[in-house]
Amino acid sequence: MASEEASLRALESLMTEFFHNCTTNERKREIEELLNNFAQQIGAWRFCLYFLSSTRNDYVMMYSLTVFENLINKMWLGVPSQDKMEIRSCLPKLLLAHHKTLPYFIRNKLCKVIVDIGRQDWPMFYHDFFTNILQLIQSPVTTPLGLIMLKTTSEELACPREDLSVARKEELRKLLLDQVQTVLGLLTGILESIWDKHSVTAATPPPSPTSGESGDLLSSLLQSPSAAKLLNQPIPILDTESEYICSLALECLAHLFSWIPLSTSITPSLLTTIFHFARFGCDTRVRKMSSVNGSSQNSVLGQERGRLGVLAMSCINELMSKNCVPMEFEEYLLRMFQQTFYLLQKITKENNAHTVKSRLEELDERVLCWWRQAESYIEKFTDFLRLFVSVHLRRIESYSQFPVVEFLALLFKYTFHQPTHEGYFSCLDIWTLFLDYLTSKIKSRLADKEAVLNRYEDALVLLLTEVLNRIQFRYNQAQLEELDDETLDDDQQTEWQRYLRQSLEVVAKVMELLPTHAFSTLFPVLQDNLEVYLGLQQFVVTSGTGHRLNITAENDCRRLHCSLRDLSSLLQAVGRLAEYFIGDVFAARFNDALTVVERLVKVTLYGSQIKLYNIETAVPSVLKPDLIDVHAQSLAALQAYSHWLAQFYSEVHRQNPEQFISLVSTALEAITPLISSKVQEKLLLSACHLLVSLATTVRPVFLISIPAVQKVFNRITDTSAQRLPDKAQVLVCRALSNVLLLPWPNLPESEQQWAVRSTNHASLISALTREYRQLKSNAILPQRKVQMEDTKVIIHQTLSVLEDIVESISGESTKSRQICYQSLQESVQVSLALFPAFIHQSDVTDEMLSFFLTLFQGLRVQMGVPFTEQIIQTFLNMFTREQLAESILHEGSTGCRVVEKFLKILQVVVQEPGQVFKPFLPSVISLCMEQVYPIIAERSSPDVKAELFELLFRVLHHNWRYFFKSSVLASVQRGVAEEQMENEAQFSAIMQAFGQSFLQPDIHLFKQNLFYLETLNTKQKLYHKKIFRTTMLFQFVNVLLQVLVHKSHDLLQEEIGIATYNMASVDFDGFYSAFLPEFLASCDGVDSNQKNVLGRNFKMDRDLPSFTQNVHRLVNDLRYYRLCNDSLPPGTVKL
Repeated sequence: MASEEASLRALESLMTEFFHNCTTNERKREIEELLNNFAQQIGAWRFCLYFLSSTRNDYVMMYSLTVFENLINKMWLGVPSQDKMEIRSCLPKLLLAHHKTLPYFIRNKLCKVIVDIGRQDWPMFYHDFFTNILQLIQSPVTTPLGLIMLKTTSEELACPREDLSVARKEELRKLLLDQVQTVLGLLTGILESIWDKHSVTAATPPPSPTSGESGDLLSSLLQSPSAAKLLNQPIPILDTESEYICSLALECLAHLFSWIPLSTSITPSLLTTIFHFARFGCDTRVRKMSSVNGSSQNSVLGQERGRLGVLAMSCINELMSKNCVPMEFEEYLLRMFQQTFYLLQKITKENNAHTVKSRLEELDERVLCWWRQAESYIEKFTDFLRLFVSVHLRRIESYSQFPVVEFLALLFKYTFHQPTHEGYFSCLDIWTLFLDYLTSKIKSRLADKEAVLNRYEDALVLLLTEVLNRIQFRYNQAQLEELDDETLDDDQQTEWQRYLRQSLEVVAKVMELLPTHAFSTLFPVLQDNLEVYLGLQQFVVTSGTGHRLNITAENDCRRLHCSLRDLSSLLQAVGRLAEYFIGDVFAARFNDALTVVERLVKVTLYGSQIKLYNIETAVPSVLKPDLIDVHAQSLAALQAYSHWLAQFYSEVHRQNPEQFISLVSTALEAITPLISSKVQEKLLLSACHLLVSLATTVRPVFLISIPAVQKVFNRITDTSAQRLPDKAQVLVCRALSNVLLLPWPNLPESEQQWAVRSTNHASLISALTREYRQLKSNAILPQRKVQMEDTKVIIHQTLSVLEDIVESISGESTKSRQICYQSLQESVQVSLALFPAFIHQSDVTDEMLSFFLTLFQGLRVQMGVPFTEQIIQTFLNMFTREQLAESILHEGSTGCRVVEKFLKILQVVVQEPGQVFKPFLPSVISLCMEQVYPIIAERSSPDVKAELFELLFRVLHHNWRYFFKSSVLASVQRGVAEEQMENEAQFSAIMQAFGQSFLQPDIHLFKQNLFYLETLNTKQKLYHKKIFRTTMLFQFVNVLLQVLVHKSHDLLQEEIGIATYNMASVDFDGFYSAFLPEFLASCDGVDSNQKNVLGRNFKMDRDLPSFTQNVHRLVNDLRYYRLCNDSLPPGTVKL
C-alpha cells in the first residue's frame, strides 16, 4: 500500500505542477509523457482505483477516470476477465459511496465510464447494468444519479461512435428499444408525482371575474372543458431538489425522443405532464411572485422554473421534428397542438384589462419585461411554431376540430409582439412557410381556390397591413432607427436591407394570393408619401451657390427624413410586385399597373428636372442621401416594370401606341440628365440600369430616334467628354449597342432595317475602340513604365466594354451576332496581335483571355474556322511549359486565373460538334497531360485543378469516338465484338490523373471528379469498356474504399458508396471472388480471423441499398478492429 500511497502523492504533486501557471511548455510535455507511460502499464487501473477512493484532488480524479476510459474503450479486449469483473464491481460501488460529495463534472465522468463498460459488456457479461440504473431511479435517495446514468446511456448507446462494430450497434439499439416502455413509464411517474405532490400544497387564488382564461377560443382549441380546467390549475411552487429532479427527467426525455420512433409508448399522460411543465416558461404568475418577493433567491427560482419550461419545450420539439407519423399517433399530435396553442394563448393574452388597446399596450410592456428573462423559451416556442407550420400543418388542417384561423390570429399577435429583431425575422419566416403552403395548396386544388382564399383572406390582409406598417418610420421609427444600415453581413446586405427584404417577400407572397387587396392596401400608402415628395418643389429657393431646400425646422426635417425613408421602402415594395401584373393577368390588372407606371415615370422625371440630388439642405448628412435614395429607388422601381412595358408594347403596337410612346419618351427624359460623371454613382447606376432594360427588354422601334437617346450616343462617342465611371460606362455602352443589335419585337425581318443599324453599330464600336486600335502599331516596341500603365488603362477600359457587349448578345439571333462581330472584327485582331507582347503581364493577359473566352462562347460561329484556328494556335504556342509554370507557380492567383481562362477556352473548343476542331485534340490532350498536369499534380493548392479536370472530362464526353470507334456491327452483334480502342495511352493517362485526384484532400475536386466519372458511365458506359474493366476498375474501387476507411471525405460517403456500387456491378462475380478477398488480405492492422469475419459479414447482395449498407458496415468494422488492435498491449492473447 505504501507504493500506492507514494504514487498518489507523486501524482498530486505532478498534477499541481502541470497546471501551475509558471510551468514551462517543455516541462508540461515531460509530465504528459510520464502520465501517458504510466497509463499504458498493465494494471495501472488498480492504482487509479486507489487514487479515486483516496484523493480529493480534482485533477488526479479526472486523470484516473481518463485512464479507465482509455482502458475500456481501446484495450478492453485484452483485459483479463477477472480484472473486468473487479472493475465492473468497484466503479459502481465508488459512485454510490461518493456521488453526493464528488464535484458534478467528476461524477458525470464516472457515470460515463460505467456506461462505457455497459456499452461493451451489457447484457452478456454485465447483465444487471440496466437493471441497476432502473433501481437507482426508483430509489428516492438516488433518483438524480439514476437519471444522469439514464441520459448518459441514451447518449452513448443509442447513437454510439464508430468504436463499435455494426452488429454491436444494432444489438444495443434493440436492447434499448426493449426498455423504452419501462423507462418512459418511470419518467412519467416521477414528473407526475412531483407535480401532484406540490399541486396539493399550492394555494389556489380565486378566479378573476375578468380573466377570460377559458374563453371561446380556448374551448375551441382544447375541445374539452376538463382539459382547459386541468391546464388552468395554478403552477406549483417546487423545492430546489424537486426542480433538479424534474429538469433531469425532462433532459432524459428530450434525448430519448431524439431517437425513439413515435409510438403508443409515448402515452397521453406523459404528453400532458410535459405540457404542464412547459407552462413554467410562460406563466406570468410564477414570475410575478418572484419579482414581488424581491429576493435574489426568488428571482433565481423564477429563472430555474423558466428553465423547466425550456426543457419541456425541447421535448415537444423533438417529437414535432419527426415527419413520419404513424396513423395511431396522429390523435396524440392533435392533442399536443391543442395544448401548445393553449400555451400560445397564455403568452399572447393578459388579464384584468379594460380596453383592447390598453390590454395590448400592457401586454407589450409585460411581454418585453418578462420575455427578456426567458428569451430561450421564446426561441423554443418559435421553433415549435416553425415545425408545426412546415411539417404538420398539411396533416392537421383537415381536422375540423383544429381551428387554423384562430391559430393564425394567435401567431399574428405573437409575431408583432416579438421583443427582438431576430425573433421577428424568425416569425416572418414562419409566415413565409405558411404562405408557400397556401400557394401550393391552391395550385394543386384550383377548383377550391375561392373557398381556401375566403377562409384566410382576413388574416392575410391583416398580416400585409401590419408588415407594411413595420417597415415605415411613420409607425415604427424607434425600432427601425436601431437597425444597422452600414455593416454588410455574409449575404452582402445590411441589417436594414435584410429587414426590408424579408418584409417585402411576405408582401409579395400575399400579393400573389390576393392581388387586388394587396394593391389597394399598398398604393394609397405610396401615394401619401409621393405627395410629400412631389410637394417639395414649392420649398426650393435659388441661393448664391445653386438651389436650396427651404425646410429648416428640426421637427420638419425629421418628419421629411421619415417620409423619404418610407417612400424609398414603398417604391421597393411596388417594384417587387411588378411580376404580378404580367403574363395571363396583364389585361385584368392593366389599369392598376398603368397607374403605377405613370406615377413612377412622373416621379423620376420630377426628380431629374428639379435636380433634388444636387440641392442644398439644412441637414445635408441626412436629407441629401434620402433624396438621392428616393430618386434611385424610383428609377429601380420603374425598371422592375420593364417586362410589363414590353407586354404593353406588344399589345398596342398596331393601334394607338401614343400612351406607350409617351411613357417611354418621358422615362428617357428622366434618365438622360443623370448620365453624367457629376451625378452620384448610386443614382447614375440606377439610371444606366433602367436605360439597359428599356433597350434590352422593351426594345421599342422608335428608341433610336428619340432625341434623349441620340444625346447619350453623342456623349459616349465624344472623346473630349469626361468618361463615366467603369460600371456606368459598360452599362451605357451595352444599352446603345443593344438598341442597334437586338431585333425589334412584333416586326418581320424585312422591316428590321439591319443595313442602317449595322452601319451605326460599326460607327459606335469604332468610336469606342479608337485608342485601343492605335495600340497595335507600337505594341512590339519597348514601353516606358508610365506609358505601359496608360496602355493598360486603355486595354482595361476597352475590353471591359467589348466583353460586356458580346456577352449581352450571345444568346440572340444569328443576325445580331453577325453585325456585332463585323463591328468588332478589327478590335479582335488587334487583341490577338497584342497578346504575345503582354504574355508576361498576367493582369493584362487575364483581361484579354476573359474577352476571348466570351468571344468563343458567344461568337465562335461568326469568327469562322480559319481565324478561330489562328487564335487557338497562337495560345498553344504562347503557353509553353515554362510560361505555364511561371503563371501557376510565380504569379499567384492572377497567374492561375490566366491559365484557368485558357483552359476554359479550350473547354469551349473541345465541346464543338462536328469535325472542325478535332485536329486540335492531340495538342489539347498533350498540353493537359504533359504540360499543365505535371505542374499542378503535386501541389496541394486547388488552383487550376478544377478547370483542368473539367477540360479532360469535356475531351472524353464530347469526343468519345476519338478513343472508342464504335462500329455498327459491334452494336448489332452485342458481346461478339469489342469496340476498337484508339489513343489508348492518352486515355490511360487521363484515367490515372482522375484516380490520383481521389488521393488528394480537396473535397470539392473529389466530388467534381467523381461526378464526371459517374456521368461518363451513365452516358458512355465507361466502367463497361474493356480497357477500364480489365485494368482500372478495381484500382478505382480500392481507392474509393480506402478513402472511406480513412474518413478523409466523410461528407461524400453516400456518393462514394453509389460510385463503388456502379463500378462493382459491372463485374459482381469478380468483385466478390477476387477483389474483396484481395482487398481484405492487403488490409494491415487486422488479423486473419478478423479478416474472415469482415469477409463473411459482406453479404453477396446485388441491389444498391444492401450493397452500400455492406460497404459502410465493412468500413466501420475494419476501423473498429484496427482501433482495438492498435490499443492492445504487446503480446496480448485475443480470445
